[in-house]
Amino acid sequence: MSNIAGLSSAASPPPKVQTLAALGESASKTKTANTQTKANGEPLSDAELATIEKLAKRDREVRQHEQAHLGAAGGLATSGATYSMETGPDGKQYAVGGEVKIDVSPGSTPEETLSKARIIQAAALAPADPSAADRSIAAEAASMAQIAQMEIAKRSPSAQKLATHYGQNDYPHSTLAISA
Repeated sequence: MSNIAGLSSAASPPPKVQTLAALGESASKTKTANTQTKANGEPLSDAELATIEKLAKRDREVRQHEQAHLGAAGGLATSGATYSMETGPDGKQYAVGGEVKIDVSPGSTPEETLSKARIIQAAALAPADPSAADRSIAAEAASMAQIAQMEIAKRSPSAQKLATHYGQNDYPHSTLAISA
């Protein structure tokens, strides 16, 4: 899902924003003792307990998935994690899906674009099990990086020397990408 962020700047267009999302997964179905009750005080059935266990597992997975995106995205995250919630038979809310919006617009220089592309790719692939949408965003970021590298390579020797002199060839290495 692509969105355009509502940030405005007189000097540059608003950044393009991409959403990194967690998609549904299957959960195990082990039984728990029937000690929980519904909101009205009635005991939960075995089927309802299994549903709660499945929802709780999914909630943990979704939250871990989105936190991995946030941790790797660093300053490119344009929002915190937002979650799609489902109410369980016990009346509690469980996260069943989520997303983190990140700035995927090109940088103002090829070097900045290359740096951003590397961070975007790391953020998209940060979860242990990236979704298809996450892998698609990572592929787009790899393409963005390749284009930036080609632009850098096209420079004349004097332009390359100036870029090197003024530090435009220093690519920041994200420790967030390593820890993700």
